Amino acid sequence: MKTVSILGATGSVGTSTLDIVERHPDLYRVAALTAANNVNALADAAVRTRASLAVVADDTRYAELKERLAGSDCRVASGPEGLREAAAGEADWVMAAIVGCAGLEPVMAAVSAGKTVALANKEALVTAGALMTDAASRSGGIILPVDSEHNAIFQCLGTRNCETVRRLVLTASGGPFRTWSAVAMADATPKQAVAHPNWSMGAKISIDSATMMNKGLELIEAHHLFGLPSDRIDVMVHPQSVIHSMVEFIDGSILAQMGSPDMRIPIAHTLAYPARVESGAERLDLIRFGQLTFEEPDEARFPALRLAREALEAGGNAAIVLNAANEVAVAAFLAGRISFGEIAKMAEEALASRPNTSPASIEDVIAIDAVARRQAQTNLEGAAA
Repeated sequence: MKTVSILGATGSVGTSTLDIVERHPDLYRVAALTAANNVNALADAAVRTRASLAVVADDTRYAELKERLAGSDCRVASGPEGLREAAAGEADWVMAAIVGCAGLEPVMAAVSAGKTVALANKEALVTAGALMTDAASRSGGIILPVDSEHNAIFQCLGTRNCETVRRLVLTASGGPFRTWSAVAMADATPKQAVAHPNWSMGAKISIDSATMMNKGLELIEAHHLFGLPSDRIDVMVHPQSVIHSMVEFIDGSILAQMGSPDMRIPIAHTLAYPARVESGAERLDLIRFGQLTFEEPDEARFPALRLAREALEAGGNAAIVLNAANEVAVAAFLAGRISFGEIAKMAEEALASRPNTSPASIEDVIAIDAVARRQAQTNLEGAAA
């Protein structure tokens, strides 16, 4: 029986992970569950799964969680110390699904403790990729990618050495504005931007998909996960979202991983790895799709792809600054403060004006991120004045 902890248990990835775990009570035991502040959902999940530990990141919600779990065998903790305990404690396998830089320290704690970490926290590799992979090398920890694209590449590679790989191909749906002109996109509304054609996701990641920043950030992640340079990682638009990514080898062979657009598939793969378990996802019916199509990404209409590649190739703090400025810009767009077309412009301005420094620790990453966010907010307020 594998012991698991789920960091970010009340979000979409966390609840999908719980769904799979609860389908296989003979295979998995829950050690710890965490949430940012959703005490009710966290307590319900802890009771259902008989979790040993429940952690709420918001210290002010500790008493409420304690009361909700009174009479159960589940211990309660809160704050950064509680998150670190959940990450580095008794679990064999840790789902890292805390959104944003709030997840950096717990992910590093799990990796440094030598855990098998199923990584759904995009910021961990985008902002601290070298630090994370170095920590895993030292501790013997294993990082398994949960993003459907990186998980697809991982499955296609199998035990093969990347020396035999010509290139990695990340597929992108193209988002809701794949066929829109640049002029039309510039004035798109938040409601239009979050209406993803294939995936059900939160608002922030849906906007990132609409700008294709999400794919740019995945390009950075792929570099850190698989060790290939920027010029050997490509992006291809695949509107049906059936092929999740591909690997082209030096002999001309291309392997692709396919599946329904359901995050339970990559989650189940990392949870059972190297075995397989039933995920609960709908089976893929290729006859229903009829045909699969592919297009070149248009970096003129979707400049976020170009910006992410430039950040990867620049190194240093570039990816941290890009990620921070993008998050500020997306929040401003969702709040109606800037137009859709200004999201990438804010990110580009941040990259152009950044001081060139390199983080030596997670604390450095968090500090650089905080400075970049403050500068982006200052730029935003200056533009509005």
